Amino acid sequence: MTRSALDTWILELRPARNPVDPMRPYSFLTEEERSREGEIVPVNTVFLTNRECPWRCVMCDLWKNTLTETVPVGAIPAQIDYALARSPAARHIKLYNAGSFFDPLAIPPADYAPIAERLADFEHVIVESHPSLVGENCLRFRDLLSGRLEVAMGLETVHPAVLPRLNKAMTLERFASAAQLLGQNGIDLRAFILVKPPYMGDDEAVEWAQRSLDFAFERGASAATLIPTRGGNGAMEALAFIPPSIAMLEASLSYGIGLAKGRAFADLWDLRRFSKCGICFDARAARLMQMNLQQCILPPVECGACR
Repeated sequence: MTRSALDTWILELRPARNPVDPMRPYSFLTEEERSREGEIVPVNTVFLTNRECPWRCVMCDLWKNTLTETVPVGAIPAQIDYALARSPAARHIKLYNAGSFFDPLAIPPADYAPIAERLADFEHVIVESHPSLVGENCLRFRDLLSGRLEVAMGLETVHPAVLPRLNKAMTLERFASAAQLLGQNGIDLRAFILVKPPYMGDDEAVEWAQRSLDFAFERGASAATLIPTRGGNGAMEALAFIPPSIAMLEASLSYGIGLAKGRAFADLWDLRRFSKCGICFDARAARLMQMNLQQCILPPVECGACR
């Protein structure tokens, strides 16, 4: 299937978008994270409202909180103002935008300087981007910041047959090239890795998450976040996708931490959907949280009900 045909198929299967306001972030929160220096620090995370990403990945559901048009100049700074006025003080901030920060149709470049002004007190700024958009705009934004920039890129998987089928329009060579540019310019790299992406069976999910961690750290990532792949976007249901188990996430995280080549994190958002046991879930979720923070492998939770 061509990319155009796959785009059409994905769009036809989508449910409705959520209503969002271009002058407000669609969400914001504060969470704890282990920094590259080994501290456990509060991180303000702002989920910016902007135009949908131009790439339509098979597994993506982030478009649900996006717009169909570019926001007006000044809207993104206003969204940041709104979130920070309602958030506790922090030295670290994530600006996530359901796409690429360096997509000019998502974040107007005219807003880079006003955004940087609002981030003057932050030591560490994390944004996300498709590898194809890591270039001059990235370096320009870095130069405007008073703190250190980190760019999170979706590696997804290094499986040679699965990655091309995700409709991400990215190769491992493209990811490696973007990672090299970041490293050469003093910009940190965070990789997003899917645990059991579509088109992958249960029996190989952990192995390929591990291989993807190897690739990310070998390319200079200072952090890698493991995301259990979820359904709910229409396309995944059409593929009869079966989500990964919490055990797959646990095994993948243990491997990543054991490498000791960078921080490995498990994405714990909506984690309950990946557990079939109500007896041990709370203990397993707490273990994963502590492993994220401590970056050490803790004893597994024993459960007589699900073993």
